[in-house]
Amino acid sequence: MDWVPLRVLEVITRKLRSEEYSMLPTDPQHSPSRSWAPHFHRRRHGCSWRSILHALTLRRLLFSLACVLILVFFAILCQGVPPSYEDIRVFERRLPQHSVAALTRTDSHPPRYLRFPGHLWGHGLNNVLQEALLMSYLAYVSNISFVFEDYTWSRTPLPWTIYDFALRPARIPLNAIISGPTAGGPISNTSQAPLAVSAEFYEHVCGGPDIIPYVISSANAPNDAEGSVMMDWWREQLVDVQDRCIEIDSTAHDLFDRFLFGGPRILSLWEPLSSSPTLTDFAWSPLVQSAVARNFALLQPRSAKDIYSTNSRSPLHGLVAVHLRRGDYTRHCPNLAKWGADYMGINQHPSLIDKFDPRPYANDTQLKESYYLEHCLPTTDQIVARLHEIRLQHPGLRRVYVLSNDWAWVLDGLKSALEDDGWEDLVSSVDIHLDAEQYYVATAVDMAIAEKAEVFVGNGFSSLSSNVVMLRMAKGIDPRSNRFL
Repeated sequence: MDWVPLRVLEVITRKLRSEEYSMLPTDPQHSPSRSWAPHFHRRRHGCSWRSILHALTLRRLLFSLACVLILVFFAILCQGVPPSYEDIRVFERRLPQHSVAALTRTDSHPPRYLRFPGHLWGHGLNNVLQEALLMSYLAYVSNISFVFEDYTWSRTPLPWTIYDFALRPARIPLNAIISGPTAGGPISNTSQAPLAVSAEFYEHVCGGPDIIPYVISSANAPNDAEGSVMMDWWREQLVDVQDRCIEIDSTAHDLFDRFLFGGPRILSLWEPLSSSPTLTDFAWSPLVQSAVARNFALLQPRSAKDIYSTNSRSPLHGLVAVHLRRGDYTRHCPNLAKWGADYMGINQHPSLIDKFDPRPYANDTQLKESYYLEHCLPTTDQIVARLHEIRLQHPGLRRVYVLSNDWAWVLDGLKSALEDDGWEDLVSSVDIHLDAEQYYVATAVDMAIAEKAEVFVGNGFSSLSSNVVMLRMAKGIDPRSNRFL
């Protein structure tokens, strides 16, 4: 260290010594021979509350917090940035009903637009989908253009939100998930009902400062009536409104709430709804269908036609699709027993074979809960036994597809148990190959496969299972092929 100036070394040495040592006063009586020499001792660093407070200064705390946040930020980014679906948004903007010509019509019936600002958001896809289908149907029977919305997980102004320590799209365009009249697609029958438009287009037409939408409140709606009565009431409120921009204010009460979907009142709507273009022209989006086609090797169709056909009457022969809901259902299913809940409304359709009847266990809490769990959260042994029973009734079944949010290692255990029972193979949601855009609509991919399966075994309490059953029945598939756990 010859290059270090002597003065600098002296300053550093003095600084170090002043921190590590303290000079004691000399005492000639105790050190007669070296009373002239200073005595040093090493300063003790005790673990006192003062030293702790000194170490945990505000600056150091803020620095540590910043480091943690940076690490979490990079951990989230390392999992990837979700796609924007911009190409699909461009597709929606270019729908013919969004053209300038649609805005300048001079005929005697200019288009009217019906929007539901209080629509469901921040919930699972199937809660949102079942509501959107009924709202679309209401617009159809009222001869008004339905305003469809993005599938919205968060209303943050950012394009993404954080969920399970990963980024996910805050909004996904509806045409990334479904096609058909509800998403602005054409109507195949001879009806002159106007086509649905996007919320973006509605804002362009009706969002100006000089335009005041005609608002109808849900406060006086017959919310506890049969589904058909509710639909007729709303239609009467809408059919004579001549304003171009119409909105439903559902602040007082949800237009179509979970009690309607979760009970038999909705069955009064089944016949007109199932024969309407809302369901007969319903299709999964090209993005979803491409994911199904991409996984043809796992699904093993008899021919490519079974994969590419949008007609569910060409099923994946030999395949039984089973919906095993886990995750939050470990808490939800015992609560269903406490509430005395029944199957979802569509799952109570009289043409379906399997019925749910907890009445024999009404006076025994433990037996009642066991009965619910067997049908809502069955064990591996119960699943194997149930599928064995269904295979006896449908002898052509050979393979199993499992729609599930369960862990892969749990599904591996189920696969081994089913193969021991004679099934050829089990493929599940975790085996499906998806690209970045398909990944965030994976639930729809599962449902599209379940819709094509020769037999579907659903969870009667689930809105996903209810929607699959509804779509299969609307496409004319034998209702006896819809079973429950």
